[in-house]
Amino acid sequence: MARRDFIERSIRGALSFLKEAIFADETANLPGVLQSLDPRIKIVTFLLCLLLVLFSRSIEVVGSLYLLSIILAMVSRIKLGFFLKRTWVFIPLFSLFIAIPALFSFVSPGAPIVSAGQFHVTQHGLMVAGFFVGRIITSVSLVILMSMTTRHFDLLKALRFFGIPQMFVMVLGMCYRYLYLFVEIVEDTHRAIRSRIGSGMHYQKGQKIVAWNIAHLWLRSYRLNEQVYSAMVARGFRGEPITLNHFHTNKRDWFWLCGSTMVILLLGVLEYRTRV
Repeated sequence: MARRDFIERSIRGALSFLKEAIFADETANLPGVLQSLDPRIKIVTFLLCLLLVLFSRSIEVVGSLYLLSIILAMVSRIKLGFFLKRTWVFIPLFSLFIAIPALFSFVSPGAPIVSAGQFHVTQHGLMVAGFFVGRIITSVSLVILMSMTTRHFDLLKALRFFGIPQMFVMVLGMCYRYLYLFVEIVEDTHRAIRSRIGSGMHYQKGQKIVAWNIAHLWLRSYRLNEQVYSAMVARGFRGEPITLNHFHTNKRDWFWLCGSTMVILLLGVLEYRTRV
């Protein structure tokens, strides 16, 4: 019974986390600094920051950008714990496991810091692994901060402004909506099974129920695809995401763009000096 309760709590927790992590449009409506900016300006500045992170070889520059992302999250009315939980899960933790072999001397030769038999953790390996994880967590933080402070359809509309192919933007929009529907279907299906069968179930019967629900979900998705597309076409959809909000820039946007460009240039100068 304890094991079944643990599995059910894990499923509900995972679904709840997926909802909060992906469908966090409520944070885009908060009265924060980044929420008030033009999405086009935000895309330009965040793209410049990402390029600097990708081409940087200085841990000081990467660390400064990560600290900047945390500050921006706080001034955008995003709770620090909420932000860190969503930036340190999945990709950064996975990259941390990838970086573990780089700590040892057989991958990164150098002066040993800690020794355990034939395994030696070197100073160079510690720097390489730390820089690798730092670059990934900084990139993930910037991307998540951008998505959390911009409404989904405004972000798609801004992507089209920069010439992103129409088919790519349309697929992103449909996937976003279907993921939310998929999570709701999983929750409803699990609740329906529990209400009709209860907690006691043989594993073979459970496998049959899961297999039947997978097949039913596939057929339901196929029918829903046709119905949604027909409904969109009947309402005038021609492949372009249309929103009621029209983009317009003001003095705050241009001030943000100039200030961000100056900060990026300063970090670029710091990057150049550390290389020299």
